[in-house]
Amino acid sequence: MRYGKYRFIASFLAVPLLLYIVFVISPYVQAFSISMTDWSGFSSDRNFIGLGNYAELAGDGRFWRAMSHNLQMLIVVPLVTLGIALFLASMTTLGGRRGAGRGGVRGSRFYQVVFFFPHVVPLVIAGVLFGFFYNPQAGLLNGLLRVAGFEWLTRAWLGDTTFALPAVMAVLIWIYVGFYYVVFSAAMKSLPTDVFEAAVLDGAGRFRTFRSITLPMITDTLKTSYVYLGILMLDGFALLQVILPDGGPDGSTEVVAQYLYRAAFTDGRFGYASAIGVALCLVTLVLAVPFLRMGRRERVEY
Repeated sequence: MRYGKYRFIASFLAVPLLLYIVFVISPYVQAFSISMTDWSGFSSDRNFIGLGNYAELAGDGRFWRAMSHNLQMLIVVPLVTLGIALFLASMTTLGGRRGAGRGGVRGSRFYQVVFFFPHVVPLVIAGVLFGFFYNPQAGLLNGLLRVAGFEWLTRAWLGDTTFALPAVMAVLIWIYVGFYYVVFSAAMKSLPTDVFEAAVLDGAGRFRTFRSITLPMITDTLKTSYVYLGILMLDGFALLQVILPDGGPDGSTEVVAQYLYRAAFTDGRFGYASAIGVALCLVTLVLAVPFLRMGRRERVEY
């Protein structure tokens, strides 16, 4: 009877597993295999060169500079985005009239819709809009600075090697804050009310309640959100390709995904581009797995 049950379960899992192998595992294997060749992508000639592409990649200054831009985004964007989202969620979900308890402010649902709206805007459209927003002559940002009397602050934001990457990171923060605000709000609303009521009776203030009760209970949500957003920052291709398709002034905003795209479709080096993709995948795993392990802790039961 038990073996019949296992066969029944296996019959349902066989097709999804086969599809996963064909459409997920197989492309990774093919990418690694292509990375060991000098394939141009536009002919049938494919010569095996072993680790030649990886040896070249190790000494490629342009690749490492692009990787440094990804790492800057990986550090700045998740920290600022999750910090703002956590602040907004705590203010609207825990900042009501019930003291330190879980009482949302009036209109919290309206705030969720308003803050979530930027996440609904497609990345391509957001890139086009902010391209006009940062325009040095007719852009809204410089226009507002001139009207406010801060003309000395106006500059070619996307044409300045110092401000181009921070300007793009500001757009990414604007896009993702609303999504994580909704995620954190939902996590906070799922917490048990009796814990907050006990904290209020013990005389705990808002900050102490947030630090000692709310934050530890949503640690898993924070950790997962950081890993997910961090993986997105190791890509960053769509928005940057729309706003600064040439990698910004003097390559100051080029990320690894853009370099990979140019190596494949501009330079005709699909083998080398595949090596870049494999390297990026390994970097993502190296950064994600230890972070998940460091964040592992005993689950808070409630």
